Amino acid sequence: MLINSDVKLNGLSLADFNRADCLIYGIGNVGRQDDGLGWAFIDWLEAEEVCPEAETVRNYQLFLEDADLISNKTRVLFIDATKDPSVELFLLQPVSARLDFSFTSHAISIPSIMATCQLCFEVQPEVYVLAIRGYEWALQEGLTDSARSNLDQAIAHFSRQG
Repeated sequence: MLINSDVKLNGLSLADFNRADCLIYGIGNVGRQDDGLGWAFIDWLEAEEVCPEAETVRNYQLFLEDADLISNKTRVLFIDATKDPSVELFLLQPVSARLDFSFTSHAISIPSIMATCQLCFEVQPEVYVLAIRGYEWALQEGLTDSARSNLDQAIAHFSRQG
């Protein structure tokens, strides 16, 4: 099981994102099965009133304008589904800025958003990604049972952090 966090990552827990200068950003599409994992995590945060001080955002994909959005934040947590088979349940990791020329009309990476933020606004928030393993991406609403289980494991993990 690949869970890259020892209950706290670099001493951080979700409580460290419960500030007005923090952003929790769910990436995904609830109409494409497990691609909705990022939004489902945000749904849980809001329903349980976890991190009510943080700004929460849901979007289908990242946009160049997100560099401006994160420029006003101290700490950012992106949540997204992953197809990476090396991630059994979920993976929490810090992200570094890097221009990787991923920008197209349909995709820009988190490291590129961070690099653009640095170049345009001369600031760099702490950025982390919570990648939750998904399995199916068909045009259909609802998470698969396996993805729902991974989401539940991530939620349980962060719920224990206190």
